[in-house]
Amino acid sequence: MTQKVIIFDFDGTIADTLDALVSIANRLAVEFGYIQITPEELSLLRNLTSREIIKYSGISVFRIPFLVKKVKSKLKDKIHEFKPISGIQDALIELKNEGYKLGIITSNSQENVTAFLKNNNLENLFDFIYSGVTIFGKTTIINNVMRQKQFKPQEVIYVGDETRDIEASKKANIKVIAVTWGFNSAEALTKQKPDFLINHPSELLPVIKSC
Repeated sequence: MTQKVIIFDFDGTIADTLDALVSIANRLAVEFGYIQITPEELSLLRNLTSREIIKYSGISVFRIPFLVKKVKSKLKDKIHEFKPISGIQDALIELKNEGYKLGIITSNSQENVTAFLKNNNLENLFDFIYSGVTIFGKTTIINNVMRQKQFKPQEVIYVGDETRDIEASKKANIKVIAVTWGFNSAEALTKQKPDFLINHPSELLPVIKSC
């Protein structure tokens, strides 16, 4: 059966925000008690799962929701600077033209996402945007969205750039496409065994059609 609903992660999957996130994280390192991210450190972190990153950084799990809130606030000031991942706009338009319903689930704020989409003429492509603070995954949010929208698991595919996206999708019993142009490395993503692993947005439509 052809999937009708494609849910995207935002940061690193649609929006090219990695450099800004690293910069913000480094500015907040002392306040929240974790190590700063050097270029060498970033290469290491990209090969780790979300849990491993938290353990490696030394940050208290209890402080993470406060850190996420602060990062969202800092991102708001830069949202006008961000551009879409190269090729993603064409891929989204293709999917929309093929009749797929598109949505976003993100730990970024709905305000930030909406502003980004509007700035980059993408606002008419998405049917819904859901935001929530998640530490290890997005399973609860995915399940809530599917319940509210009355989506069946077999109708939904999630597209994300992190290991936690794969883990959350599997727990929600939906297919997942992992993308290598975001945060986690291809090696780290492969270890989590996504249904599909792609290297460029142009691969989205053919892969989704093959499901």
